[in-house]
Amino acid sequence: MNKRNIHTFVMRFLEAYNCTIIEKSPAYVTTKLSPEADKEMTGRPYYWSFVERTGAPAETMTYKFILDPEQMKLESKPKVAATAVKNPPNGGFPNQAHSQSQGQGSSQSPVAPDENSDSILGRYFGFVPTTITTRVPQDEVIFGSRRLEQMFSIVRERGRFVHLFEEPFPTGATYHASLVYDTWLCVNYKVELACDRKRSEIHSLAIQLNSGEIREHFHKHVLTKSLSPKLPANSHILPDTISLPKAINALEMTLERKISVYDHSWADEANEQHRSEIDRVESYYNGLLLSAEPDKRDEIETQCRNRLQEIDWQHKPRIVVSVINCGLFHLNAGRTPRN
Repeated sequence: MNKRNIHTFVMRFLEAYNCTIIEKSPAYVTTKLSPEADKEMTGRPYYWSFVERTGAPAETMTYKFILDPEQMKLESKPKVAATAVKNPPNGGFPNQAHSQSQGQGSSQSPVAPDENSDSILGRYFGFVPTTITTRVPQDEVIFGSRRLEQMFSIVRERGRFVHLFEEPFPTGATYHASLVYDTWLCVNYKVELACDRKRSEIHSLAIQLNSGEIREHFHKHVLTKSLSPKLPANSHILPDTISLPKAINALEMTLERKISVYDHSWADEANEQHRSEIDRVESYYNGLLLSAEPDKRDEIETQCRNRLQEIDWQHKPRIVVSVINCGLFHLNAGRTPRN
């Protein structure tokens, strides 16, 4: 994941959470978080519980996310600029001007004191600050950083299920006939073929809840669509004839049949390696048990069991299937509704 990908992801994340962009550059972005983003990212549960209990207006945090630390360092270096020194009015002799001002002090009226001179800061420091600048927290958002991992975690949690509608095409056209939408349940599976090595695959399967049609690579298909979380006007959704539990079961059976036709010679080789490692470890610890003192045998047996568990985890072949995310997609069926 390069800097451009991270920059695009962060900007889309802030836009999705309706955060206010205060300042933006290729090296950083300063943003005022929305209430939803503040609750997710700042870890202030007591503050938000107070706001919800009392109804007080919420004040969200402002952050400066550094997207390119190297470029940021270059931009923050102080620029060397020539400064002009003003000459005093007496031709460059400040002491002479000072003596003249002292000599004329008796005939001049005293200078009016500043309105803030009576304050403590005015008496001791000669000035009173009129504005207080707040410090904006800075966080590096680069690959492997804590803040970027937090954003990934939020997206994974919030994006586990989506419910979207296909927008009419072309955009802005007026349709006199009602649009008909089919409902598709899409599930993105992660399949891991694991032993001492691992191969991961992603399968995007979808089933139409009206006809039972199943499609593969559905994620690539919806990328070509313009989707919205709102149902378009003058549209009609066909009723589902397949329940969600039956649809999920059909997708799992499809994935299972797909995996069953794989070449599983890798599993046979892994089983042989697994058996060889077990024999080697058992032979080693059996030799230790024969020569060990009685009070040491329990400790050796515990070490042997732990080592065998490690070998099972490392070498035993297995297929692990997990769900990444899923969603309901209402896509234009391309036909008019029946009366």
